[in-house]
This record gives sequence, structure tokens and C-alpha cells, in this order.
Amino acid sequence: MSSLAFIGLGANLDAPARQLWQALHHLAALPQSRLLQCSSFYASKPMGPQDQPDYVNAVAVLETGLEPLALLDALQAIEERQGRVRQRRWGERTLDLDLLLFGDQRLDLPRLQVPHYGLKDRDFVLLPLWELAPELVLPDGQPLAALVPEAEALAKVAEPL
Repeated sequence: MSSLAFIGLGANLDAPARQLWQALHHLAALPQSRLLQCSSFYASKPMGPQDQPDYVNAVAVLETGLEPLALLDALQAIEERQGRVRQRRWGERTLDLDLLLFGDQRLDLPRLQVPHYGLKDRDFVLLPLWELAPELVLPDGQPLAALVPEAEALAKVAEPL
């Protein structure tokens, strides 16, 4: 049985838009999975330390037969393949892939929390997610549309590199 997984993508090092395109290529090649769609790319300020470049963010939808932890392992392998090094919390990175939603499941595991713990507080997740699924209702019953900021605070990246 397959599930819809929403994946948050972000990068701010080494040609960030190119990093996202490369990650989408890897997502499309995952076993038992099919990449269905990706949002526009959005530019955003860093959440953490401000002494780093701005980010490029997007959300992708994946139909997958993988279990949540197997998908998490695959996402982390893609990050490593693209040079991800964890130096400081919310610091700069070549690629960050977050499992935002996995069907209507709620998971609170040592390695994985779904829905993603920061989903409701991050415009750089909410806007691309809303672009893909404006009618989406979160596992807690809250409509996504109720969370989306009224004015788009993020700029779409006009021409991904």
C-alpha cells in the first residue's frame, strides 16, 4: 500500500536551486516511490543564525510504498550524497530534506516526528505546501488554508539555476 509523503526541501550553499533540482532527481529514483509534483522554489531568510546566505525552499509530493523510517533513511542518504554536513543547529547546508507529512499518520518516534514539528510555524513550508495542496487537512483536523499567511511573504525564485 502506498502513502502520500510531503517532503520539504531547502538549501543555501553551493548553488541552492541546483541542489534542489538534484534532490528532486534523487527523490524520483527512490524505490517503491513516484515523484508526483514539486512546488515553485521560494527564497527565504535563514531561520537560525543570520550570518549565512538566504535559502531556496520547496515542497515535493511523493507517492511511496516505503515505511516512514525507511523514507527518512533514504532522505538522509540523499542529503549526505549532496554533501550535507551538520555543523550547527539551523546553520547553512547544501541540502535539507524534511518529511513533513506521511499520509494522515501521526508519529512521535525518537528519530521522526510527523507531522513535522515546525510545519505550522514556517512560511517557507506552508506556502509551497499550500501551492500543491490548498485543500489539505492536517492529521489533527486543521485545514492547511487556515495556517497560510494572507500575504505571500516569500518571493518565488524566478529562474532556478
